[in-house]
Amino acid sequence: MGLFRMLRGIAGGLLLTLAGLATALAAEPPATREGDWIARDFRFHTGEVMPALKLHYTTIGSPSNEAVLILHGTAGNGASMLSAAFGGELFGPGQPLDASKYFIILPDGLGHGKSSKPSDGLRAKFPSYDYDDMVLAQYRLVTEGLGVRHLRLVLGNSMGGMHTWIWGVRHPDFMDALVPMASQPTAMASRNWMMRRLIIDSVRNDPAWNGGNYTVQPTALKSANAFFGIATSGGSQAYQKMAPTREAADKLLDGRLAAPFTADANDFLYQWESSGDYDPSAGLERIRAPLLAINSADDERNPPELGIMERELKRVKNARLFLIPASEDTRGHGTTGMAKFWQAELRQFLDAAPARRD
Repeated sequence: MGLFRMLRGIAGGLLLTLAGLATALAAEPPATREGDWIARDFRFHTGEVMPALKLHYTTIGSPSNEAVLILHGTAGNGASMLSAAFGGELFGPGQPLDASKYFIILPDGLGHGKSSKPSDGLRAKFPSYDYDDMVLAQYRLVTEGLGVRHLRLVLGNSMGGMHTWIWGVRHPDFMDALVPMASQPTAMASRNWMMRRLIIDSVRNDPAWNGGNYTVQPTALKSANAFFGIATSGGSQAYQKMAPTREAADKLLDGRLAAPFTADANDFLYQWESSGDYDPSAGLERIRAPLLAINSADDERNPPELGIMERELKRVKNARLFLIPASEDTRGHGTTGMAKFWQAELRQFLDAAPARRD
């Protein structure tokens, strides 16, 4: 009997171990897949034509599932949306964008990541692109490159949020739902543009830039990037908590300046300049899909006290704003990069958004 009980205990333990292993394996999200697609004869808003524009992308899940398009911020790439704070809160089993139920598309924007960009060889001779060009490239990738005819959702953060507004205006019947985050549907202006101008000019006025034909990266590049990041993202309460003294502030800044920074100066300039003519406001009434705008109350680039979002959302049918309250845990413009603050709102919104195929 003792031997029987021992064997039964071993068998039970083995079954529990196997069950735990099965659960762990089931909880792992589907593997990612990367690819490149060439957009032939791509015409920019300037009239310039690039015979072969490379567009890189990452996907998760099966192409037979409903498709979801996720758009990254300035200087990012599609893979950056797989971070624990973002994709780790969204794409796993049972999460709002469960990759076993959706086909998730994460493109590298034109001029970003592994897509065609100035540093590939053309340098300052690369065609000048804007956000309309970037959305056109995304649309061609989704429809021509991946064969997708309808999207369940377009969701974008920061620059990707601005692209989401353009998607809603340009392709109003192509998606069931829109979630623009850390953005506003109005012209690039005020402090948001002035700060961008400052970092653009600081690099362009560095003698080492040499009209884009530099042999080493201009030294202004790293300091300009650190300046912009601290000035326009991070959250006032969070910075006060992290750096309540001059010594702590110096240490924080020194760490930012000492961190590795491998960006290319021409790529950097093009990425920030591309926002200059952004303004989807004239077409807001054309948006048909239900829209959930998500911003943070401490967003330095899109301050809610201006009332711009509330004013413009009145022009969009079936649209509402979710404003994340500011706290020591939020990060200003960077808050929406942490999906824990809004994943429940996204789930509720998607559950209510009807599927359309017209």
